[in-house]
Amino acid sequence: MRIRKRLAFMLSLGLALSGLPEGAENRPMDSILLKDYRPDSSLVVPITKLKHARFKVIDAHSHEYAKTPADIARWVQVMDEVGVETTVILTGATGPGFDKLVDLFLKPYPGRFQLYCGLDTKDIKAPEYPARAAEELERCYRKGARGVGEISDKGSGLTERALLPRSERLHPDDPRLDLFWRKCAELKIPVSLHMADHPSAWRPPDAHQERSPDYQEYNQYGKDVPSYREVLAIRDRTLLRHPETLFILCHLANQGNDLASLAKLLDKFPRVYVDISARAYEVGRQPRFAAQFLTRYKDRVLFGTDQSFNLRDEMYVAWWRIFETPDEYLPSDAGWRLYGMDLPSSVLEPIYRGNAKRLLNWE
Repeated sequence: MRIRKRLAFMLSLGLALSGLPEGAENRPMDSILLKDYRPDSSLVVPITKLKHARFKVIDAHSHEYAKTPADIARWVQVMDEVGVETTVILTGATGPGFDKLVDLFLKPYPGRFQLYCGLDTKDIKAPEYPARAAEELERCYRKGARGVGEISDKGSGLTERALLPRSERLHPDDPRLDLFWRKCAELKIPVSLHMADHPSAWRPPDAHQERSPDYQEYNQYGKDVPSYREVLAIRDRTLLRHPETLFILCHLANQGNDLASLAKLLDKFPRVYVDISARAYEVGRQPRFAAQFLTRYKDRVLFGTDQSFNLRDEMYVAWWRIFETPDEYLPSDAGWRLYGMDLPSSVLEPIYRGNAKRLLNWE
C-alpha cells in the first residue's frame, strides 16, 4: 500500500512539474508540432499603412532574382511604386555569365541597377592565379561592374568546388588574394563581404535552436568548418591586411545579435561599413537598442534587402514599417515578432541612400 501511494504521489508530481493537470493526457493540442504552430493573434494594435519610403532608396544588397526581361520590367515598376531608386545586384559572376547580366540589366535600365561581379576561383593553386583573378576583375569593371560581391565564406572557403581540406581552402586573408584586393582599392570599387553566418548556425539544429526551422539549411553544426569566432577572425585579418580596400560587411557583419560587439568592430575599423540586409529580424526584436545603434552609426550602415521582391511590394513595405513607424508585433519568419524603430529623418536618409551615394562607385 505504501509503495502504491508513493508511486501515485510521484506520478502526480511528474504531472505537476510538466505543467499537465491530472487527467489531461489526451488534450486536443498536445499532438500539434511546434513547427506547425501558427497562432492567430488576438492583439489589436495600430497599423501604419505605407506605400513608399520617406526618401528615395538605394538597395545596396540584392541579387538577380528576376531572370527575364518581363520580370525585370515588373521589378522596375515595383521599385517605382515603393520608392527604390537603384538596386545593387551582387551577382558573384565572372566571365560570360557576368556579361549576360550586363545585357539583361544595365543596358535596358541605365541608372536603375548597379552590378557587382564575383571572384574567379578556378585553379587557385596555379602560379598565375593571383594575376588572373585581378585581370578578370578589371575586365568586369570595364564591362560595367562597380563592385565585387557577394564574397561569401562561412568557413568552407571561397571556391565553388566540393569542400576542400582545411589547409587547401581559399579564405579572404589568403596572400593569393592580395593583388585582387589591391586592385579593388585601385579601381575604387567596394567589396560586399559575407563572413560567417548568424551565430545560431553553429548550434545544434535541435529544440534549443534560436531561429525557426526555415533557417536550418544554413546550419553549420557538425560540418568541417572553423567555429563562428574563427571565421570572424579570418575577416578581421583581412581588414587589417587591406586597409585601403572598401569593405561592406553583409548582414550587420553577422553580429546583429550583439550590437555592442558590432560597435567595437566599427570603432576598431573606421573605414569598414555594414549593410543591414536580411537582418530586419535582428533590429526588429531589439528596437530601442537598435535605434540607438543606428543613430550612433548612421554614417556606417547601408540599406539592403537580400530578399526576393516576388513581383510585389510587400517585402519593401515591411522594411519601411520597421524603420519608419512605431508599429508593434510585426510578423517575422525567424520565430519571433518585430517592432518598429520609428527612426528620425536624420538617421533614415544616410541609411536609405546617403551612405550609398557617398561610398559606392557611380562613375
